[in-house]
Amino acid sequence: MGIKPASEDYLEKAQKLTEEESERLLSRMRGKPARKLEDNKLTTLEALAIQLELDDELLSEWRKNMYAIREKEEKKAKEKEEKTKEKAAKAKQQEVKEKV
Repeated sequence: MGIKPASEDYLEKAQKLTEEESERLLSRMRGKPARKLEDNKLTTLEALAIQLELDDELLSEWRKNMYAIREKEEKKAKEKEEKTKEKAAKAKQQEVKEKV
Protein backbone atom coordinates (compact mmCIF):
# COMPACT_ATOMS: atom_id res chain seq x y z
CA MET A 1 0.00 0.00 0.00
CA GLY A 2 1.47 3.32 -1.04
CA ILE A 3 0.92 6.83 0.17
CA LYS A 4 -1.96 8.59 -1.47
CA PRO A 5 -0.89 11.75 -3.25
CA ALA A 6 -1.54 15.09 -1.61
CA SER A 7 -4.79 16.79 -2.61
CA GLU A 8 -4.78 20.25 -4.16
CA ASP A 9 -6.47 21.75 -1.09
CA TYR A 10 -3.73 20.54 1.22
CA LEU A 11 -0.99 21.57 -1.23
CA GLU A 12 -2.42 25.11 -1.12
CA LYS A 13 -2.56 25.03 2.68
CA ALA A 14 1.03 23.77 2.82
CA GLN A 15 2.20 26.64 0.60
CA LYS A 16 0.69 29.16 3.01
CA LEU A 17 2.54 27.81 6.05
CA THR A 18 5.24 29.91 7.66
CA GLU A 19 8.72 28.47 7.99
CA GLU A 20 8.16 27.80 11.69
CA GLU A 21 4.82 26.05 11.04
CA SER A 22 6.46 23.96 8.32
CA GLU A 23 9.25 22.91 10.67
CA ARG A 24 6.77 21.91 13.37
CA LEU A 25 4.73 19.92 10.88
CA LEU A 26 7.79 18.16 9.50
CA SER A 27 8.93 17.30 13.03
CA ARG A 28 5.68 15.36 13.57
CA MET A 29 6.08 13.38 10.36
CA ARG A 30 6.57 9.65 10.80
CA GLY A 31 6.48 6.51 8.71
CA LYS A 32 6.31 6.34 4.93
CA PRO A 33 6.01 10.07 4.23
CA ALA A 34 9.17 10.77 6.23
CA ARG A 35 11.11 8.01 4.47
CA LYS A 36 9.95 9.13 1.03
CA LEU A 37 10.95 12.71 1.86
CA GLU A 38 14.39 11.50 2.94
CA ASP A 39 14.73 9.46 -0.26
CA ASN A 40 13.73 12.52 -2.33
CA LYS A 41 10.66 10.75 -3.68
CA LEU A 42 8.46 13.54 -2.29
CA THR A 43 8.99 17.25 -2.34
CA THR A 44 8.86 19.09 0.96
CA LEU A 45 5.62 20.71 -0.14
CA GLU A 46 4.03 17.32 -0.92
CA ALA A 47 5.23 15.92 2.41
CA LEU A 48 3.78 18.91 4.27
CA ALA A 49 0.46 18.53 2.47
CA ILE A 50 0.29 14.82 3.30
CA GLN A 51 1.12 15.52 6.95
CA LEU A 52 -1.55 18.25 7.10
CA GLU A 53 -4.11 15.82 5.77
CA LEU A 54 -3.05 13.13 8.25
CA ASP A 55 -3.27 15.63 11.12
CA ASP A 56 -6.77 16.66 10.04
CA GLU A 57 -7.87 13.02 9.87
CA LEU A 58 -6.44 12.32 13.33
CA LEU A 59 -8.09 15.43 14.74
CA SER A 60 -11.41 14.43 13.24
CA GLU A 61 -11.14 10.95 14.75
CA TRP A 62 -10.16 12.41 18.13
CA ARG A 63 -13.17 14.75 18.08
CA LYS A 64 -15.48 11.86 17.22
CA ASN A 65 -14.10 9.83 20.14
CA MET A 66 -14.37 12.77 22.55
CA TYR A 67 -17.98 13.34 21.49
CA ALA A 68 -18.79 9.68 22.27
CA ILE A 69 -17.05 9.93 25.66
CA ARG A 70 -18.97 13.09 26.55
CA GLU A 71 -22.25 11.47 25.56
CA LYS A 72 -21.51 8.53 27.87
CA GLU A 73 -20.57 10.89 30.71
CA GLU A 74 -23.78 12.89 30.26
CA LYS A 75 -25.84 9.70 30.23
CA LYS A 76 -24.18 8.52 33.46
CA ALA A 77 -24.77 11.92 35.07
CA LYS A 78 -28.46 11.83 34.13
CA GLU A 79 -28.82 8.31 35.49
CA LYS A 80 -27.14 9.34 38.73
CA GLU A 81 -29.42 12.37 38.99
CA GLU A 82 -32.49 10.18 38.45
CA LYS A 83 -31.35 7.73 41.14
CA THR A 84 -30.80 10.61 43.54
CA LYS A 85 -34.32 11.91 42.83
CA GLU A 86 -35.78 8.43 43.33
CA LYS A 87 -33.98 8.07 46.67
CA ALA A 88 -35.24 11.48 47.77
CA ALA A 89 -38.81 10.56 46.77
CA LYS A 90 -38.61 7.25 48.67
CA ALA A 91 -37.22 9.00 51.72
CA LYS A 92 -40.06 11.50 51.60
CA GLN A 93 -42.64 8.71 51.28
CA GLN A 94 -41.06 6.92 54.24
CA GLU A 95 -41.18 10.14 56.25
CA VAL A 96 -44.89 10.60 55.45
CA LYS A 97 -45.64 6.97 56.47
CA GLU A 98 -43.86 7.46 59.78
CA LYS A 99 -45.93 10.56 60.56
CA VAL A 100 -49.20 8.72 59.98
